[in-house]
Amino acid sequence: MVSTTLPEAAAPSIVERRQPRALWTLFRTEMWERFSYYGMRALLVLYLVKAGGYTREDALQVYAVYTGLVYLTPLVGGYIADRLLGFRKAILVGGTVMLFGNAAMTVPALMHLALGLLIVGNGFFKPNISSLVGRQYGEKDPRRDAGFTYFYMGINLGAGLAPVVAGYLRVHWGWNWGFGAAAVGMAFGLWQFTVGQKRLGTTGLPPGREGSDRLLPRDWLHVALLSLAAIPLVYAALGLWQVAGPAWALVPWQAKVALPIAGVAWILFSAQRAGGRQDFERVLAIIVLGLFNVFFWMGFEQAGGTMNLFADKLTDRVVFGWEIPAEFFQSINPIAILSLGPVLSAIWTRMDRTPRAPSSPTKMGIGMIILGLGFVILALAQQRADRFGLISPLWLTGVYVVHTIGELCISPVGLSMVTKVAPTRMVGLMMGVWFGSFSIGNYLAGTLESMLTESKFPLYQFLVGSSIGPGLVLLAMVPLLKRWMHGHA
Repeated sequence: MVSTTLPEAAAPSIVERRQPRALWTLFRTEMWERFSYYGMRALLVLYLVKAGGYTREDALQVYAVYTGLVYLTPLVGGYIADRLLGFRKAILVGGTVMLFGNAAMTVPALMHLALGLLIVGNGFFKPNISSLVGRQYGEKDPRRDAGFTYFYMGINLGAGLAPVVAGYLRVHWGWNWGFGAAAVGMAFGLWQFTVGQKRLGTTGLPPGREGSDRLLPRDWLHVALLSLAAIPLVYAALGLWQVAGPAWALVPWQAKVALPIAGVAWILFSAQRAGGRQDFERVLAIIVLGLFNVFFWMGFEQAGGTMNLFADKLTDRVVFGWEIPAEFFQSINPIAILSLGPVLSAIWTRMDRTPRAPSSPTKMGIGMIILGLGFVILALAQQRADRFGLISPLWLTGVYVVHTIGELCISPVGLSMVTKVAPTRMVGLMMGVWFGSFSIGNYLAGTLESMLTESKFPLYQFLVGSSIGPGLVLLAMVPLLKRWMHGHA
């Protein structure tokens, strides 16, 4: 048998392996911001059902609208950062608005206002900190994917700690203490970013002033004005819980289809006009991968909705006489990422230096198939629960671990891919587009169960097909997508 083993690339030097110092500032900032987000996320559906008087369906609908809008506003925040604020000031604006939103969550009467503030603040924060990570690397820097995996580990360090802290405080002190912990986390994140900005040099400053080493007074005026401008967006978000459903139902289906198509067409036209066919194809590749990303997050975000309720209602949570809070199960995913992330980062770094390196679309297709395998386990667990009642927590633990492996193949790789493939002047906007695909997936995650109720099609069996099927299609499209990415795959 002829050996197909390829010679190993020369081992990288210590300097080549070392990540930029600024990465660790952004790592800590994102860690605390995600502590804030995932602490609130772990509590939201349970709070609505147990303390807010919401039905299961209504609670999942609120979760769908919130998580959908949280990832839709980055389209606006990314565009504004590209054109006016720059990444750094957008992060400060977003973090400040989210701090107020988390604080408002401690007052039950202000819940909708709080959710609106969190939605708007995330729009400024989320796409721009990821874009700023990408700016720490040169165009062909082989450390980029590994750097984004480390960054993703920071996300999950915060996400792993948050449900445990929030759940413990909820059980022993009440809901307000759990939500208050999220506000404290956001405050730490803002502090980390403020004191660590010197490591960023001039990257992420406003467009046209990259050479400036400090933020000017007029820049702070922009921050203040944009913070005030966010108020109408907050009130618009508040109205969604009362009017969006009935109003959206009255919109003709042709308009529902035409609106996103028009947005995509405008983005592609802008890329074609400014950079020609190559930029057009690079942007098109990101948009196509974003469509597949929708299917991934439609499945993965069951974690905060139906899987959270599965842990609460169908899982035997009593261990040695102690009842595990349902929120604790949401820590399994980030803890697994912290364990497996360095392993996968080392694998990507080693493979990316050889001719055997899998492209970003290949990694993402594999991730979608792995997600589907997790739902195979969950479908079996659901059947067992229907027959025997409460089931072992090992079932849900296994699902979270399998989903984690899939997530590591798609999420940090996707963030890195956008910063590599997007034309330089469109990085913030395209990161917003990428998070827009999260928005659609998250919204579908919260509404899918009710949509399938009439057909009586089991939710988790459906998700097996909606994960593995698109994953196989994506793998078949890899050669085409690599051509469109023009050497940045």
